[in-house]
Amino acid sequence: MNKLLIIAIALALGVPAPAHAQSIGERTGLNALTGVSPSTADFVRETAIGDMFETGSSELAAIRGDAPARAFAARMNEAHQKSSSELALLVRSHATGTTIPPTMDGNRQAMLTRLRGLMSDEFNRQYRDDQVSAHRDAVSLFQRYSEGGDNERLRTWARNMLPVLQEHLGMAQELAR
Repeated sequence: MNKLLIIAIALALGVPAPAHAQSIGERTGLNALTGVSPSTADFVRETAIGDMFETGSSELAAIRGDAPARAFAARMNEAHQKSSSELALLVRSHATGTTIPPTMDGNRQAMLTRLRGLMSDEFNRQYRDDQVSAHRDAVSLFQRYSEGGDNERLRTWARNMLPVLQEHLGMAQELAR
């Protein structure tokens, strides 16, 4: 209930955002909460930033993580680098006018900064929690876009990627146990 109140207040205040930024509905979680499909711009932005976070955090886990975290991280690095490349090609070819952000948003950057400050068990615990959360968000994003996105090529790609992301979420949940 508290989350709904915060969302309602943000919407009532009409918090402005730059034209290239994420919509209020996607940024506040209202779209995910209500099952609304993200716009193509939001989908591209969130996917790109998610891939950046995945590769950045997994690069850290490859160094600081325990053996299970390192194995998971290697798989995430490979998968999300591939996803980033595919997304870039799709945007260039089929989503003209949509741009891929060059850097992570403040929230994911803060998560990565926090991870950088942790070691040993604290690092492993936070990395695992972040992976479950990030993949849960990605599954929601891809599912909503695959069902109602306005760009056919990106919608098909999202539909094809969904089983991979669901598998990653399952792996992350197993890692976190």
